[in-house]
Amino acid sequence: MSILDAGFINSWLSQKTSIFGLKLWVLLGICVGASIVLVLFLLSLCLSSRRRSTKHLKHRAHESTPPISKDITEIVHHNREVHIDIGKTENRVVLGENRRNPAPPASSSTTGTASSGEAAAPSMTGNGGLPEVSHLGWGHWYTLRELEEATGGLAEENVIGEGGYGIVYRGVLGDNTVVAIKNLLNNRGQAEKEFKVEVEAIGRVRHKNLVRLLGFCVEGAYRMLVYEYVDNGNLDQWLHGDAGDVSPLTWVMRMNIILGTAKGLAYLHEGLEPKVVHRDVKSSNILLDRQYNPKVSDFGLAKLLYSERSYVTTRVMGTFGYVAPEYASTGMLNERSDVYSFGVLTMEIITGRSPVDYTRPPGEVNLVEWIKNMVAERKIELVVDPNLPEKPSSKALKRALLVALRCIDPDGHKRPKMGHVIHMLEMDDLLFRDDHKLGRKASSRQLDRDNS
Repeated sequence: MSILDAGFINSWLSQKTSIFGLKLWVLLGICVGASIVLVLFLLSLCLSSRRRSTKHLKHRAHESTPPISKDITEIVHHNREVHIDIGKTENRVVLGENRRNPAPPASSSTTGTASSGEAAAPSMTGNGGLPEVSHLGWGHWYTLRELEEATGGLAEENVIGEGGYGIVYRGVLGDNTVVAIKNLLNNRGQAEKEFKVEVEAIGRVRHKNLVRLLGFCVEGAYRMLVYEYVDNGNLDQWLHGDAGDVSPLTWVMRMNIILGTAKGLAYLHEGLEPKVVHRDVKSSNILLDRQYNPKVSDFGLAKLLYSERSYVTTRVMGTFGYVAPEYASTGMLNERSDVYSFGVLTMEIITGRSPVDYTRPPGEVNLVEWIKNMVAERKIELVVDPNLPEKPSSKALKRALLVALRCIDPDGHKRPKMGHVIHMLEMDDLLFRDDHKLGRKASSRQLDRDNS
């Protein structure tokens, strides 16, 4: 470029423009600067948009992944799960949903047990280096290693009961505490949140007539419940076992068992929120201590019923002969279902007969129908267990039968609540004592006459 050309360009750039009288070169500089700022701004917008898009995708991915419970940490093991079917099918009632693969039947158990959990897996020890002991508010969080050591590796010789809900082992913990450990089976649909909520609710239960739940274990496919150990067997064994010609259970003891059972159920129904519906009240679920005081067991994962609801619809589960008719036909469950089962249990305790016994004549197979017929024919003295060492008074027997008959009313709304049942039974207890006092007075008067 020549000097003339350079001078021309310089002269041209130095010319004033009509825009605020700015020289041309100044105006061009402003335009170039503004262009650079605009490009930087657009680049900034692109980068910000990309960051927001990436963050949104990460957030969506996080939302699509189910959150892991912070209270119950599941330790995953890559072992093949084993599903075990146990129990006697002829004794278990399973209706409603999942008819193709119903839950297995239940049989008698001799310690505190519970229901509903996940399938069991092969025995394994260790927990991947995680802490051996943890706590969850109300009770103890046991590790699988602890419970395996307590039961000798879930050894068969430590099995003390089994049913449709699981296998019960006798175990001795590291501090020499004897416990009953239930390994839950065959309920893989149980949601983790539901398991946690119901176990926590039951874990806070404290009543002398309820078996106490001490803690639980959740590892891999294992769901295990740990209970206090009750070592005097269950009511079914004492009523129907080989106890000889004279039953060790006197009338007074039987009434005490009925009353204690009623108090335990009343606490579940009326002393808790949400209330707990047992679903499987029967003689094999009534454990006895050394003084023959009753403790209701197998309520661990029954069903919770909140105050704003009158029913909960569920798959019908219970034991043949004890299940309330409306529950069996509709699956609608509430505390009146337990009241019906309690009425059948009361009849069983009075008579010493099973609710359903096919070895008896046709008219006596069904205990409830047989007792109704005997009451209608005014033959109530014949329903008393013939192995009782001492027969009850007519008044005491009538009162006990009246309680039982009211509890098994076909109309669930006419059945009494367990609190009312307790009141009627305690009145019966007073009447029974009065009868004995009158009997002793009459005997003493007779002795005075003889001596005179």
